Amino acid sequence: MRKQQKQTEEKITALYARLSKDDEREGTSESIENQKIILERYAKENHLPNPRFFADDGYSGVSFTRPAFMEIMDLAEQGKIGTIVTKDYSRLGRNRLIVGQLLEEDFVRLGVRYIAIMENIDTAKGVSDIVPIQDLFNEWHAKNTSDKVKRVMQSKGDSGIPLTTNLPYGYKKSLEDKRHWEIDEPAAEIVQKTFQMCVNGLGPTQIARQLKAEGIPTPSEYLHSRGLNPPTKPPVVPHNWTTSTVVHILERQEYVGDTVNFRSCRRSFKLKQRIDRPQEAWKIFSNTHPPIIGRETFALVQQLRQHRRRPTKSGIVSVFSGLLYCADCGEKLYYSCTNNYKREQAYFFCSSYRRNTQDCTIHYIREKVIEKLVLEGLQRLLWYVQVFEKRFAQEQMERLGLQQKRELAAKRLELEKVKQRVTEIDRLIQKSYEDLSRGLFSEERFAALSLSLENEQRQLKGNIPAMKNALHTSEEGGRDLQSFIDKARKVTRLSELTPEILHEFVEKIVVRSPETVDGKRHQQVDIYYNAIGLWCAPGPDEMEELFQAYWAKKQRKTA
Repeated sequence: MRKQQKQTEEKITALYARLSKDDEREGTSESIENQKIILERYAKENHLPNPRFFADDGYSGVSFTRPAFMEIMDLAEQGKIGTIVTKDYSRLGRNRLIVGQLLEEDFVRLGVRYIAIMENIDTAKGVSDIVPIQDLFNEWHAKNTSDKVKRVMQSKGDSGIPLTTNLPYGYKKSLEDKRHWEIDEPAAEIVQKTFQMCVNGLGPTQIARQLKAEGIPTPSEYLHSRGLNPPTKPPVVPHNWTTSTVVHILERQEYVGDTVNFRSCRRSFKLKQRIDRPQEAWKIFSNTHPPIIGRETFALVQQLRQHRRRPTKSGIVSVFSGLLYCADCGEKLYYSCTNNYKREQAYFFCSSYRRNTQDCTIHYIREKVIEKLVLEGLQRLLWYVQVFEKRFAQEQMERLGLQQKRELAAKRLELEKVKQRVTEIDRLIQKSYEDLSRGLFSEERFAALSLSLENEQRQLKGNIPAMKNALHTSEEGGRDLQSFIDKARKVTRLSELTPEILHEFVEKIVVRSPETVDGKRHQQVDIYYNAIGLWCAPGPDEMEELFQAYWAKKQRKTA
């Protein structure tokens, strides 16, 4: 008997306090220190043995993955907890299902007594029938608080105030106004370096390896070295950059100076896990803070990311990968380069043919041939734009004008039809409901029809943002042409085809099947340029005539 009493006395009385960030927002006086005083006084007055204080400061009652609470439960599983005491019932938690399980199953199984001081709950005396109702009210309170916080965050986000608590790597909060972002120069240099490596043809995995090899601290290591608490712990292995970290940097629009709100959301107030929202649901505010990356560079990197280039088994990546297409089947061309032959022998062939030789032809073409053709084509185009800018602009506007008008008219018509159908579905649902009320429809038929119409409407509404974006893109054609001309002006002398130049000017390259004429192999390659598409260059004779006229004019000026 004495042995049993001694074992009971040795068990811990867990004095548990909790304060969430939501409680702080509500202006509650339930501070951790206040709870501690009340709990210790109660334990002393009621002669509860071996009291030990546990606290979770800044943790929501909806979640039960709180460090201190989890420690208590671990000790309880080991048979070391005799009693758990909280100031009030809501400190235990605000999820009625889990709290109910704790009281009715877990605490009983573990032989743990639970006391909530303010509500006079003591499981040693039995659980009152009113406790489940208290659980329900606690959960309602958590949901109500969550809704209030959500409305506040919605209002802030709609007004352009950044909602992120963790600034993107490369930025720091202003000392004068914490809502304003300033460039963190050492980190910003690494961000710029990362983008430049991507432009130069390296993929995220290759970039991560290079940053690690150079001994550059990861974002979490850098923040930790500055005495800040990063959202993720520094890696165990120093400078261990990961592919996901690099991808996260390359995809952040904030680096061009924009604020992006509502990028993600929580499924429920009970679940802390966040899910990504579709891009059309984001709220973007332009030029809210200093940019680290230029908009053109950012757009170029996103384009490169769409054409992700995977290395061959030899680890070699071609700058043309993702740009070459088969003229017959429309599939991309596959890059082949092994250690068994020289780089000059590397070639592209149809990926459809690679999967099944019956689907297409091999469309064999060497990488060095593509490089030569693209370089020469770009040289002619850039020279023509720089020397005959007005003529080039007029030609493109005339060529694209009629085509653009037709495309815009078709896209506007399609968008209008979709909007009309969405409105029509509303009328059909209303009419079917009226028919149901008059007894013309059975409930089963009404349910099936309304479900079908709602599904159709939901799909149409989901397509509208993409259609609007496509229409907007088409309307921007004139500005894109001017941007192309401005870029062309900057290239003074093109002697080498760099990844940056290639992706800045070339949209895609279409390779046709080879033909044999007079015993010689001929193969047509169509180069489509950004903003202008396929350029119809002047013929050799016309180009020579234009050059001679330009040279004569230049000679007269210098004479």
